Amino acid sequence: MGMFENGRWLVKRSWASDDGRFKRQTSQFRHWVKTEQDARFQPDEGRYHLYVSLACPWAHRTVIARKLRGLDSAIGLSVVDPFLGEDGWFFSDAPGCIPDTVNGARYLRDIYLKADPQMTGRVTTPVLWDTHEQTIVNNESRDILRMFSTAFLPLGDPRVNLCPEHLRQDIDKALDEIYEPINNGVYRAGFATTQAAYEEAVIPLFESLEKWDGVLARQRFVGGSQLTEADLCLFTTLFRFDPVYHYHFKCNLLRLRDFSNLWGFVRDVYQTPGVAETCNLTHIKQHYFSSHEAINPTRIVPVGPKLDYDEPHGRG
Repeated sequence: MGMFENGRWLVKRSWASDDGRFKRQTSQFRHWVKTEQDARFQPDEGRYHLYVSLACPWAHRTVIARKLRGLDSAIGLSVVDPFLGEDGWFFSDAPGCIPDTVNGARYLRDIYLKADPQMTGRVTTPVLWDTHEQTIVNNESRDILRMFSTAFLPLGDPRVNLCPEHLRQDIDKALDEIYEPINNGVYRAGFATTQAAYEEAVIPLFESLEKWDGVLARQRFVGGSQLTEADLCLFTTLFRFDPVYHYHFKCNLLRLRDFSNLWGFVRDVYQTPGVAETCNLTHIKQHYFSSHEAINPTRIVPVGPKLDYDEPHGRG
């Protein structure tokens, strides 16, 4: 693992702070693509490129949105190797990877440095790159998701809107409620370096899972009857739960499969046309179990568990 400090690459051995708690950095690039005529970044077809890791749940949500919204031809895609080492994310010819066809970079950090030669911070995915301005527009997954359903709406399938105006307030509320205890909670548990920091994360995580299992007992999706951004953000964490977080991050009070409604929800979203082809369990398991040497020193990737995401979900 590594990060930039004033444009210089440094290797960092731990994600945790001095008190043992995992602290997620704030995304540095927060520009927006807008439809206004005078906007710096406008939604032109072929202008933007998305850099992702298929292992990363934050990037995965943008890959799903790109697929469901029919933006494949409008927005290019590059996929890094699943292994994250001292040099950061890199491009390779491993199965499932897609090289950088826009900038010809070897490392994703080269893209960040091109956008900001004095960059300070971690190199993360997803990254939305503007080929006209030759810079990073945004590296915050929640912003990119929203742009795909607003500014980019005319470039994709107009019938698919993951954030319709009348549901936007409810979607934002759900995203806020899911983020800290679940999306970030698994990392706060997994990267904690003290018992107190770990328990401080893992207990609210399972309380929140219980809550959403109850919500999904009453309705098909997070916001009701329609698939939205909120479902994608919950799904990408839950999809990784039993294969990775339960073991690797010690989130083991229960398995996801022990929550009947959450497990049914995951299968429901997975079976939505277009979603399964964005899910790469090989990349996911290779990344977590081989990249986090401090958590898994042997870097052995487990062969299990056996999961059938195609099993009927019964949530129609």
